[in-house]
Order: sequence, then C-alpha cells, then structure tokens
Amino acid sequence: MKKLTLFLLSVFTGSHTFAQNMNIKTLPYPQTKKVDTIDTYFGTAVPDPYRWLENDQAADTKAWVKEENKVTQDYLGQIPYRDAIRKRLEVLWNYEKYSAPFKEGKYTYFYKNDGLQSQAVLWRQIGDGQPEIFLDPNTFSADGTTSMQGINFTKDGSMAAYQISEGGSDWRKVIIIKTADKSIIGDTLRDLKFTGLAWKGNEGFYYSTYDKPKVGSQLSGMTQYHKLYYHILGTSQSQDKLIFGGEQIPRRYIGAYLTEDERFLVISAATTTTGNELYIQDLSKPGSEIVNVVNNFDNQHSVIDNVGSRLYILTNLYTPTFKVVTVDASNPKPINWKDLIPATKNVLTVSTGGGKIFAEYLKDATAFVQQYDMDGKLERNIELPGIGSAGGFGTKKEEKETYYTFTNYVYPPTIFKYDIATGQSSIYKKANVKFDPAQYESKQVFYKSKDGTKIPMIITYKKGTVMNGKNPLLLYAYGGFGVNLTPAFSTSNIVLLEHGGIYAVPNLRGGGEYGETWHKAGIKMKKQNVFDDFIAAAEYLVAHKYTSKDYLAISGGSNGGLLVGAVLTQRPDLCKVALPAVGVMDMLRYNQFTAGAGWSYDYGTAQDSKEMFDYLYKYSPYHALKPADYPATMVTTADHDDRVVPAHSFKFGSRLQEYQQSKAPVLIRIETKAGHGAGQSTAQIISGQADKWAFMFQNMGLDWKE
Repeated sequence: MKKLTLFLLSVFTGSHTFAQNMNIKTLPYPQTKKVDTIDTYFGTAVPDPYRWLENDQAADTKAWVKEENKVTQDYLGQIPYRDAIRKRLEVLWNYEKYSAPFKEGKYTYFYKNDGLQSQAVLWRQIGDGQPEIFLDPNTFSADGTTSMQGINFTKDGSMAAYQISEGGSDWRKVIIIKTADKSIIGDTLRDLKFTGLAWKGNEGFYYSTYDKPKVGSQLSGMTQYHKLYYHILGTSQSQDKLIFGGEQIPRRYIGAYLTEDERFLVISAATTTTGNELYIQDLSKPGSEIVNVVNNFDNQHSVIDNVGSRLYILTNLYTPTFKVVTVDASNPKPINWKDLIPATKNVLTVSTGGGKIFAEYLKDATAFVQQYDMDGKLERNIELPGIGSAGGFGTKKEEKETYYTFTNYVYPPTIFKYDIATGQSSIYKKANVKFDPAQYESKQVFYKSKDGTKIPMIITYKKGTVMNGKNPLLLYAYGGFGVNLTPAFSTSNIVLLEHGGIYAVPNLRGGGEYGETWHKAGIKMKKQNVFDDFIAAAEYLVAHKYTSKDYLAISGGSNGGLLVGAVLTQRPDLCKVALPAVGVMDMLRYNQFTAGAGWSYDYGTAQDSKEMFDYLYKYSPYHALKPADYPATMVTTADHDDRVVPAHSFKFGSRLQEYQQSKAPVLIRIETKAGHGAGQSTAQIISGQADKWAFMFQNMGLDWKE
C-alpha cells in the first residue's frame, strides 16, 4: 500500500506540468444526427433535434451508444494512474460489511458481505449457534445481475416471500419459500413494481403493481394506476383479488402494510412522490370497510403502531416538521387526533420497539434521538458516539434490545446494540475499513444564499490541510423531493481525502432537512433557489480558500444530476469539472415516460400553465445549453427499464458536445445492466468510481501534496 501511495504521489506531484504534457487526445465525437422535431408550448416553438435518442432500444441509438462509449473509454484509458486508483479503491472496499440483526421466528437473520461480493448474503442462526447461509443473491444468475430486493416473513417466521430484480429492472418477481428447508411454495409471482409485501397470517399477502405496458412500449409506457392486490397461497396470480386502486381509485403510488398485531391493514395512496392519503381496514372484523383517515395529498402520514384500537400516527399535517398523534380507530379523522409527541423546530422521524417510541430528530441535518413510552413520556436522551447520522432502533414489541447504526463523513458505519431498559449502548459490529478516522475531520459551516437564506454545509478534509485555494474539492448535493443529506461515510471518497482533497455537502432547499417548509422553498417556480444555494456554496468555498475554480468539481445524481446540469448552463465559469449522473435534463418531457409524472409535485410540468412552461424552459439543462466554454464534463447514465433517465442524459450530452467551445472534454459514460434495481457488480461500481476520480484529477491538473 505504501508503494501504491508513493506511485500516486509521484504521478500527482507537479502534475500541472505532467497533465499538460500527457497529450491525451479525445477521439472525434460521433456525428450525432439531428431531426426536425418541434413541439409547441403556449405558442412557443421548441426544437428537439435529438428526440430520436429517446428510443434507447432502436438500432441507431444502440450504435450511437457504442460509439460514445468508445470515445469515453479511449479517453479514460489514456490516464496512466486510472488503474492505480481502481486498485486502491478495491483495497478500501474489501472489508466485511454487516447489517443489524433482526429476529423472525426462532432465527436471527443478518446480511453480510465478505468484502468484494456484488451483493450481501442473508445469513441466519439460532441464538448463539453457528450461522448458516439462508439466501445468497450472488448465485441467482450466472452474470450476477439478478439481485434480491427485499424479503418479508410471516409473523411466526415459518415462511418468507422475497423479491428479485433481473438486470436492474424495476419489475420484480416474488418467490415464496418455507424457511425451514427453503422449499418453494406455489408459483412465482411476476411483474410487480414499486411494492412491499405484507403478510396476513400464513394465508397470503398484499402487494402492489401496475398493468404491464403493451409490447413495444415497455420502456416508455407511463405507470399510471397502481393496484393493491391480495394473494392467497396456493392460488394462481390471475385469481388475486384487487383490494384498492386501479381506475376506480386512480392513484400513482399505493403501498400497504399491517400493524404488528395484524389487526389493521394500513394503505398509503399518492399521486406524486410527496404527500399521501391514509386508509385503514380493521381486519379483526370480517367484511369491514376500508376507511379514509386523511384525504390530504399535500402532507405525509403513516401509522407507526397501535395498542388495541388506539392508533399512533406520524404526520406533518399542520406542522412541517412532523409530530406523533393518537386516535381511536373507530373515529380516526384528524379532528379527533391528540398530540402525543408534539412538533418542534427539528424534523422528526420515529420507530418503535420493545414497547417504546424512538424519536429521531434532525438538528441542522445531524441526528439526536430520544426514547418515549407509549403514553408520550420522555424517558431519556440516547447518547450517540458523536455528531452524525443514526438509524435503526425499530424492533418487535416483545424484544428487550434493539440495534442502531451510527456514521458520519469520517466515522465508518458502526452497529450498536441498545438495551431498551437501561439505555446502554455497546458496539455490536465495527467496520474494519482500512482507514484511520483520527487523521480527518468534518466541520459544519453556514453560508448565505443569493436571497440571504442561511444554508448549512459540512466540509470534510485531512487534518492539517492548508486552505490556500489549491485543494481539489468535490461539491456534492441533491436538493429535492424532501430528501435529507445527512453525514454518511463513503469508501470511495477516501481516495480524495487521503490525497489532500476536500469533500463538501451543502443541505440545499428542496430537501427535507428543515421540514416541509424547506422542501417547498425549492420546488416548482422556486426551483431556482436550489441552484442559487449550490452556486453560493461554491462561491463560499472559493472565498474562504478551501479551493478555487481550477480545483473545484461539482457532482450530483438523478435530481442532483439536474442540479449539476442547470448550474453548468447558468454558471459555466463556476468550476473545472462537472459530474452529472442519471440526471433529469429535459424538463419539458420528463413526465411523458414511465414514472416521470410522479415527480410533478417538485417540478411542475410544461403543460400546467404558460408561466410554468416559461419557468421550466428557462432552466431546463437540455434547452438552456448554448455555445460556451464549459468545464470538463462526464455525463453518466444507465441502461435500464426507465427510458426517462438515459434519454435525458443522451440528449443533454449530445448537445453539450455540440456546444462545447473550450478544449475540455465532454464524455458520456453509459453502463449496461445497471438500473434502479441494482444489478451492478462491485467491480463495475469500483471501476465507475475510479473513472470519476481519474477524470476529475486529470482535468484539474492538480499539484498533489502529501
């Protein structure tokens, strides 16, 4: 390892000159054809010359993908330290990884990855007995692209149903087995999408799915109406009973689960990715109706537990940071709700176990946790190892202990066993990653955005780093859908940190770090706030000499890919390198494919109004591009069963290649069999990370110092 480090340093030291003399030559970009497609929105004609790339299964698109990957791989292959980075990442990744254990029937289950396995293996044991492999997803297919996407056990633990995804597809199969001998029960259920599995006794389970798109539109057909079904063991899937949804109750997303005592079926129904209706059905009363508890789509509600007919509900109705209320199931409307754990200025999530409620709060995007009894009495503050992120705590009511995981940017994920009666924590499993946290530090700063809003940001670096404006810095953010970016350890970032680099993560508006008010400040016609927050973060880091334009890279994925794309078009002078991954880049057409319409709560659509169209058209990355000196950019995307994602990246990348006026490269990196349902091997992930770092380092021309 010392030799590898010295090799990297010998490459990076004085690499300003080295990079200039490397003479990496980019192959000519493919001659991407243009078509005369024009759409008209409220009287405005909008050309879409790369529309043909939306058909990612067409022969000409596949040929284009092949040529683009050829350009990308040729460029990356000329970077001499690329392989050294990959080998270093492989060493860092190669340590045992565990999940917290959980009990089902007489067994204790846990997931374990030996190090470089593509997928974690599900193990089990009885008490302190010898563990045995229960299910190994790495054996599900010869090429390793079939993954396990969740497993659900009957209450007595005698049976389980697990979902598999093939080639990264969002469409799943469900296999039902006896846990004693893993023998299969009945037929495999097929074509389930965006679903959990909720067992009702040992008789059957609830699941959700859509009608499968017609042949020829598998990749573009919109997933409109979700349906909740009940499957009885031993019967054909075609006989499954529709419980809720479909054209009679048109909802885009429907999920269901049972309370632990299996008395209540809880149904969540939504039309977008934000907010949900809440329904319950009392299964202890044969023939009981499904009762609407909340019909408000703008807020979020879930039943977290029950004691008899008393329901415990987590909600942000009338309070943007969430609270816990109780109500009797016989009359569950909000007018009858009583506060149990009132709202505070900090965002609340909860879990239950051992007859307790664990209230997990976010304060400036970092966690603190409190334990309450079921009557809402505060019992204690739970002492965490430091400032960071904590998750877990949930377990069954009869358990005396539970588990939680703690991490931050320099603290590898560690699982703690927690004694519910005494409040004592002890280390259960510690990550043995080859990394010394004592050499690094994270600090939180607050900076002002364009409109004066105070934004938190956590900056991580090696102790003793001199802030002279010459440090390579990766600025990563998301800013959407109420998603919280809390401190989390990343193995891949060690390569940056151990060579004097800096990693910075701001908590932009559009996220949920300060509740629904913070989220709504970054949606629809306030989306520009998110971009302004990100630009202000970069300007703060430059002003305080953490880095400078020539050493700054910006990165984000999915909604974060949109963020990078928009900032790239608005401020091409901001940074040296841009890394937009699987971004939503065409804001006028994102809602036309598969699940894209579900994002409209955050984005709005071009069909909503002229004002909304004008707003989207102005910042849509694909449309906002114009001839300019853009930074070196690597657009990454994946080949999978949701056309909205690759189509955006294909079109945006093509136009960026056309308009790039500087000598900085624009690469489009396309992974195959790498959809939302996993399907990527560890080797693919490591190679992708190595390519990212090699591309970033090469195009910064860094003067690396030990």
